[in-house]
Amino acid sequence: MMGQTHALSGALVWLGTVPLLSQEWLLGDRALDLSPGQLLAGAVVCAGAALLPDIDHHNGRIANTFGPITKKLCKWVGKASGGHRQATHSILFAVLMGLAMDALARHFVYGWWVALFIIVGFGLRGIGLDFEGKEPQSALADCAVAGLAVYLMHDLDMSFAGFAVALGCLAHVAGDCLTPRGCPVFWPMKWRIDIPAIPRTDGKVERWVVTPLLTLGVAILTIRSMLGDVATNWLTRG
Repeated sequence: MMGQTHALSGALVWLGTVPLLSQEWLLGDRALDLSPGQLLAGAVVCAGAALLPDIDHHNGRIANTFGPITKKLCKWVGKASGGHRQATHSILFAVLMGLAMDALARHFVYGWWVALFIIVGFGLRGIGLDFEGKEPQSALADCAVAGLAVYLMHDLDMSFAGFAVALGCLAHVAGDCLTPRGCPVFWPMKWRIDIPAIPRTDGKVERWVVTPLLTLGVAILTIRSMLGDVATNWLTRG
């Protein structure tokens, strides 16, 4: 699937999962009641992480986000992982990315902010806030928007970021499993899962059915979450 579709699926999965983050039976002492700011920040992070498996693609949205830096990175990862839709399109990759983000948040503060900047940049570009065109102006503009977004997050408790990253990666893998080529979900096992509900990447089904439905779902869940937060605050004050 295309980058925008993946980003929207990540945002949708995040918004649909948010209510679980407040459940102590699931997360124990790490359970959170997210503010509207955290809700939106998590959606952007999850949208960005939903592009991460395509870090093996030399000409995808990730490769074109930060100019020659991400182009070189994607070429290297593609070679190391065995090509497009190989190791990075698996449950193992999703778990490792989530654990890495969590470890950065706990032990390497500056590294965590760099990782957050990169993932947020992917997310903003993925959902359509991109500046594809002339280089290096495009890459510089992407960096500026991602930097502003991360600055707006600097006062938020982002301890849920590792979960959002793993969830976004899994959303990507699930989406690509709906195409004929499928994914090696249980890599390093070579067996691929494919349920070809979407006949062709960037085809009519994806453009005119999947993407509009995802966009509508994101809008509905965002409104629901915001209204739920407003209602909760009103009842608490009352």
